[in-house]
Amino acid sequence: MARHGLNRRHFFFGSLLAGAVPFGGYGSVKSLRAMGYKPYYDKLNVAAIGCGGQGGSILNQVAQTENIVALCDVDEKRAAQNFQRYANQPKYADFRVMLEKEHKNIDACTIGIPDHMHATAALACMQAGKHVYVEKPLTRTPWEARLLADAAKKYGVATQMGNQGYSHESIRATGEILWSGEIGDVREVHASSSPGTHPVALTAMPDEKAVPSELDWDLWLGGADMRPYNPTFTPYNWRGYFDFGTGQLGNWGIHVLGPVNLALQLGAPTSVELLRQVGSSQWTFPTRAVIKYEFPARGKMPPVSVYWHDSARPVEEEAYRVPGMEDQTILPQANNLSAKGRGPQPRASRRQRPSGPRTGPPRGAGGPGVAVFGYERRGDPPQPGVLSGNGAVFVGSKGLMATVARGEGVHLLPAERWAEYTLPPQLLTRSPGHMLDWVRACKGGDAACSDFRVSGPYTEWVVLGVIAFRVPGRLEWDSANMRFTNNDEANKYVKPSFRNGWELNL
Repeated sequence: MARHGLNRRHFFFGSLLAGAVPFGGYGSVKSLRAMGYKPYYDKLNVAAIGCGGQGGSILNQVAQTENIVALCDVDEKRAAQNFQRYANQPKYADFRVMLEKEHKNIDACTIGIPDHMHATAALACMQAGKHVYVEKPLTRTPWEARLLADAAKKYGVATQMGNQGYSHESIRATGEILWSGEIGDVREVHASSSPGTHPVALTAMPDEKAVPSELDWDLWLGGADMRPYNPTFTPYNWRGYFDFGTGQLGNWGIHVLGPVNLALQLGAPTSVELLRQVGSSQWTFPTRAVIKYEFPARGKMPPVSVYWHDSARPVEEEAYRVPGMEDQTILPQANNLSAKGRGPQPRASRRQRPSGPRTGPPRGAGGPGVAVFGYERRGDPPQPGVLSGNGAVFVGSKGLMATVARGEGVHLLPAERWAEYTLPPQLLTRSPGHMLDWVRACKGGDAACSDFRVSGPYTEWVVLGVIAFRVPGRLEWDSANMRFTNNDEANKYVKPSFRNGWELNL
């Protein structure tokens, strides 16, 4: 039952979602149109910035219900399949040109491009009055995350970060289990990822190579410092370089830490620290590492330490061994709530399933022909009692709870406790799907679950870990002033530098 205009969804997702309903109300089509929204019965006109890989995936998701009116990609080869699929729509290499020429035809934009250009493209779209869906992680630096959260408030558009697990049934159940008191007070969380396929621990930058004719390298770099082209940067492995990406922390951490952020209602940490790493580099992320975030008390929730085990393998010390669970399989299966009476769950896509043993030759995540860096297999056979793969373990005063991947599965440990457990009543509203959640917001409905007022602060604290990879020691964070109070070197990485002409301003 709603009171004072706030329902339970607003309460548990925090005051960040307050004010999401247009002042004119849902019944006033005129007021919605005046604010840049469309009524539910009209289709959005959507432009895609980034049309290959994950950018192409989200483009095709929104195309299931809405109109595609323009496409933009700096890599014609990478975008070729979708350029052909939407052959009648205008094509651009520069999103700024697209926004200028197609301004009147566009209601909203999907953005699926390298991390270092997320904020630049999203801000330009919002300033043009366009709703935006931006792939995860929202930004590469904490300053950019704060900027986009402020921009969403200023320009009043519907927003969503593409951390798809935030729309899953299990992530909501995770919060409801914790809030019910089932595992008691949580003062410690361990989260991990499998190794990625991008470059790690490089001792030198790759040599310059000729830029292929189908790629506009200058536009690909955008606001980043000029770097000589090398094919290992594109189309996928850029994420391993500090200049362009956020490593496994931004690739999988932003997913894995989603249930942790939601259930524990995390705000800003007080510190972040690199505890250990293997294979350090001034250009790329390490081979393996452990990072610790410290959060203060939140309401009745006590202070909590969140440990990130980056690219951990079960045979290494960076993997977390769960006390007393030596004979247990730690991570649950995806979509495991149907047996608990929550009805059938959507089948997990191949990309969503927990990592495990892999047979046959490895293939880079960017597609055929993309080099695989690091280990021969991304996944290792799970070992009992070890947090191996993409998932998280909540250590409570009354018990343990684990989630898998993006939050597609949750269970209590040990297994017999979960077998006898009845899920608590639902407190959070359920999602129609991550893309549809945003589409509904674009048409004047409830704010999306990863609206920038939620995903901005969330991304802000996650990518502090990227800075910890580069600067040793305990870094004390002053969120209000957006700076580290004890390390000037770390402050150099809070905000990126921009090439002339690419500066960002509200």
